[in-house]
Amino acid sequence: MSRTILVVDDEIRLADVLTVALSDLGYNAIAAENAVEALDILSKEQIDLVLTDLRLPGMDGRQLLNEIRTNYPETPVVMITAFASVRDAVELIKEGAFDYIAKPFEIEDVAATVYRALRLNEVVKDNERLRTELEGRYRFDQLIGTSAPFCRVIEQVTEVCESRATVLLTGESGTGKEVVARSIHFNSPRSKRPFVAVNCAAIPEGLLESELFGHVKGAFTGAINNRPGRFAQADGGTLLLDEIGDMPIAIQAKILRVLQERTFEPVGGTQTQETDVRIVAATHKDLKTAVSQGLFREDLYYRLNVFPIELPSLRNRKEDVPLIAAYFLKQFNESMGKRISGFTPKAQTAMVEYRWPGNIRELQNCVERAVIVAKGTLIDLQNLPRYVFEGHLNADEQNEIPSDIDAELLKQERHFLLKALEESDGIQIKAAQMLGISERSFWHRIKKHDIKIVKKMLN
Repeated sequence: MSRTILVVDDEIRLADVLTVALSDLGYNAIAAENAVEALDILSKEQIDLVLTDLRLPGMDGRQLLNEIRTNYPETPVVMITAFASVRDAVELIKEGAFDYIAKPFEIEDVAATVYRALRLNEVVKDNERLRTELEGRYRFDQLIGTSAPFCRVIEQVTEVCESRATVLLTGESGTGKEVVARSIHFNSPRSKRPFVAVNCAAIPEGLLESELFGHVKGAFTGAINNRPGRFAQADGGTLLLDEIGDMPIAIQAKILRVLQERTFEPVGGTQTQETDVRIVAATHKDLKTAVSQGLFREDLYYRLNVFPIELPSLRNRKEDVPLIAAYFLKQFNESMGKRISGFTPKAQTAMVEYRWPGNIRELQNCVERAVIVAKGTLIDLQNLPRYVFEGHLNADEQNEIPSDIDAELLKQERHFLLKALEESDGIQIKAAQMLGISERSFWHRIKKHDIKIVKKMLN
């Protein structure tokens, strides 16, 4: 789409030269002889940039700039000035002008300045649009569910948003801990500042400290430049420490110091940096048990456990399954250009009865697959992964108390590992995502069960 540029200059010949040159560059150029005429055009036309002389009869360029900044703040202004008035133009930049062009000038200089101004304005608008979309994505109405356990979660999120209290999110993998963390951030006074997430289980122990606190040049082999860490990146905002239960003890001590003193040092550095970061920690592990086993610091646990929120598993909020499935269906309809209106009663019943060991993440993957393979306007039973309607225990088996619960749990774990591998054609990363666990955790489990993986999954 052609951009419209308003040229404001009382020198008719210069205005004509500029409008013709800008038109040749592909812009839609409009000329005005004075500021009053320019403001009249701005009130009637969609102007993308104003190119104005500083010296104008009556209302001068400075006054015009102030009017534009007040009434059309998203419209960039470039000043044209005689060389002797460059100092004035620099002052105007401080007042909100994008840049200035000194007379005499080359058309190439005008073209380059105009392009930079329009490009920067486009980037700013894109960033604002993305921020608006992101904030909308994590408003309270995006926390889907009406069950009593989940309503309690929403109530707790509402209570803690306005504070700066540290939050500890617990619950099984795939229950939506990061979504809740983002909801807390985007509904808090810190919403205009960064939200930064770190998965403590996905980063090797030797790199985690640098990832969190940054490093200085020469701190270790490969540290060729100073690099800010996640605490610095999240300054003024929120830092999610996901899977904090997997954090090494040595790093836990450093996190404790940040929580107590709100200061840290980059790896290899000696200068202490202050940080204003709200910590939201998340884990699927039982931290109390980890503390008793010496795997997690007790003092850090109590520092993190200021405002605990436990997210229920999907099997404990079955009445929410149809609502969440409908939400994902709408998303995938839009992204794939499909018009699937819903689920058949049989498909919906199967999804409600299934236990969802991977929780919401597994349900999301299930709906995505169903949308891909569905041919009609409704998702039917055969569009769901087979394990959803064939892999769960029948009612009698569910009610029967096993004689050896550990053996039964191992049996079920092996069953779901095999099902996930079957559905993912043996791709471990995809299978781990379906089950809502890390790839490392998945690898350890298949080793424990001595499951062999070949090109086409065979046991």
